[in-house]
Amino acid sequence: MFTGLVEELGTVERVIQDADTSVHAIRLLVRAPAVSKDAVLGDSISVNGCCLTVVKKTRSVLAFEAGSETLSRTNLGKLTTDSRVNLERSLQLGDRLGGHLVTGHIDGQAKLVERRDEGDWSHFTFRADRGLMRQMASKGSIAVDGVSLTLVTVKSDRFSVALIPHTLAHTTLGLLKVGDSVNLETDLLAKYVERSLASYA
Repeated sequence: MFTGLVEELGTVERVIQDADTSVHAIRLLVRAPAVSKDAVLGDSISVNGCCLTVVKKTRSVLAFEAGSETLSRTNLGKLTTDSRVNLERSLQLGDRLGGHLVTGHIDGQAKLVERRDEGDWSHFTFRADRGLMRQMASKGSIAVDGVSLTLVTVKSDRFSVALIPHTLAHTTLGLLKVGDSVNLETDLLAKYVERSLASYA
């Protein structure tokens, strides 16, 4: 489990395609001086909101692997050398929960359709699949590329968020341009509520 509070902006050093061309998979090498200090093999790390396992560690570089399911649901397949990624280590029992409960299991992607900057603040509007929109509510929580945010407006096919200067400066969200895709994880409780209601329909 994660909180959606980014610990470090990592930098992709290399993206390696699987040698077996029949397999849709990559190995991701990420430079992360802060997060890598305490990381060990097998640790779960949120990379742009996606829970990945550390498969190798060399000094300040962490290696992760992503297979076809992950690549089909996330924006990780679009990463290239020097791409920035949001990183967060998994929670330990007793840790303070500052954001909201995030599993690191990506539900889908959204596209930035409007960015309105007001001084050091920004308002973003994303378009997403209507199925995901049913799991969102104004003033509820959403994880965008692993960043815990509060939903402002929620419509049938889009939602908006307001970003404070700290979030813009310390996550990849400040680098987003109209047309960019982001990973989404809707609120865990919303999934169970929707599932329960569907069983009575």
